[in-house]
Formats: sequence, structure tokens, C-alpha cells
Amino acid sequence: MKILIVCGAGASSTFVAQRVNRAARARHLSHTAAATSEASLATDIVSADLILVGPHLASRVEQIEGLAAVHGAAALLLAPDVFSDLDGTRTLALIEETARDRLT
Repeated sequence: MKILIVCGAGASSTFVAQRVNRAARARHLSHTAAATSEASLATDIVSADLILVGPHLASRVEQIEGLAAVHGAAALLLAPDVFSDLDGTRTLALIEETARDRLT
């Protein structure tokens, strides 16, 4: 699954993406996460299966969900404490839950 993590400038989402990738590798999962900025989202979304939206973009989540739907992707707002998920396991659990929900 290709996961795109979006934040305002792409900086904080880079940390989340790195942690998710590390957690996925530790579990031998083929998920890949990449960071993007809000400005680059329209270009980067084309290849994504799931968009994780930084909590500071909560006011834009409905617009991002609409954009994701056009491309056949899901979008989820991340919890405000996502940046304290230092090993990425809680975020990876959210990704896996979303994947299960989409398949059932």
C-alpha cells in the first residue's frame, strides 16, 4: 500500500513517514509511506492508496477527502498526538485498520 502523509510544508510529515516505514519494515509489510506538502498534494496523490492528513490541517480534511476519492484513495485525519508515536506502530495500526475496512 502506498501511503502519503500530508502536512503544511512537508517537514513534520517526513518524520511520520520515516517512522511508518520503519514500523512496516519491522513487520515485513510492503507498505511505503512518503511525505508531501499541502501544495504538492494534487500532484503526489495520483499514486497513493491512502492519504494521512496532519492534525494541523483538520480544517482542510473534507477537501482532501474529496480529492482522494477522485483518485480512488482514502483520506484520514491523524490524531493530534501523532508526532509522539516515535516508533510508528500506532500510525501503522491505523493504516492496517483502514486497509481492512476498505477490503470488507
